[in-house]
Amino acid sequence: MKAILVPYHDEAAARIALRTALLLAKRFESYLEGLLVLGEPIVSFVPGMIMPPDQLSAAVAEWRRFADRARQQFVEMTTASGLALRELDAPGRGPAAGWREMQGSEPEIVGQHGRLFDLIVVGRPDAAASSRWREIHEAALFESGRPVLLAAAEVPRTIGTTIVIAWNGSTETARTIAFAMPLLLTAKRVEIITVEGHVVPGPSAAEVVTLLAWHGIPASSRSFKPDERPAGEIILDEAGDIGADLILKGAFTRGRLRQHIFGGATQHILDYANVP
Repeated sequence: MKAILVPYHDEAAARIALRTALLLAKRFESYLEGLLVLGEPIVSFVPGMIMPPDQLSAAVAEWRRFADRARQQFVEMTTASGLALRELDAPGRGPAAGWREMQGSEPEIVGQHGRLFDLIVVGRPDAAASSRWREIHEAALFESGRPVLLAAAEVPRTIGTTIVIAWNGSTETARTIAFAMPLLLTAKRVEIITVEGHVVPGPSAAEVVTLLAWHGIPASSRSFKPDERPAGEIILDEAGDIGADLILKGAFTRGRLRQHIFGGATQHILDYANVP
C-alpha cells in the first residue's frame, strides 16, 4: 500500500478519512494524496437575469478560498504527522503527502484518478452530506478497480490489528483479500465469518484459512446460522464482540440495485459499521 488517495474537502468526514489514511501511510511509508475536485462555482440568480461580472468573479473567488482552506488544512494535518510534502513522481524515501486539484465531476474524477492508487480512503458522512459522499464512494468502488476503505465515524486508535473477513465465497471478497494482504500479514488476529444462506458457490471459509496459512497468516473461521438479524448485523456484532478494528468484505455481491431495494450485507455494513 504505497500509494493512498483521499478525496478531500474541509469537512468532518474527510478529516476523519485523512487521519485514518495517515495511520496506514506511516505504517507502510506510503505516498498519500489529497484530491480536491473543483466543480463549477454555484451561483443563484433569477432565471433570465444577466449575471453581473462582479458577482461571477466573487463566486469564483469564494470557490478559490474554499480550495485554499482545504489545502491548508490537509498540509497542516499531514506535516504534523511527519509526512514530507512531495509530488507523486518525485523520488524520496519515507512517508510523503501531496495535494492535487482537478476540475470536473467529483465522482467521475475519483473513479478515474483512483486507478493510480493502491487504496482509496473515503469518509463516512453525516446525513446532510450523505448523497454526495455516497456518489463518491460508489464511484471509487465501481469505477476505479481499486480497493476502498470506508473510514468509521471516528478516527480509530489502530487499524488492521484484529481483522474480520466477511466471507461469502464471492469473486468480490476474494479480490478484497488479495488487495488487503499487506494488512493481513501484519495482523495479530484474523477471523473469517460466514452466515449460512448468504454465500455463493465458491471456496469454503476453511479453505480460505488454509490459503492464509500458506502466507504465514494464522486465521480461524466461524459460521453463523441466520436468525432474525440481517447478515450484515451478524457480521458487525461479531466484529464488535472480538474487538475488530477492520472489516474486509467484497462489495455488492448481490448487485447494487438489488441491495438498495431489498437490503443486503454490504449496504448494512456501509450504513452502520463503527470500524473501518
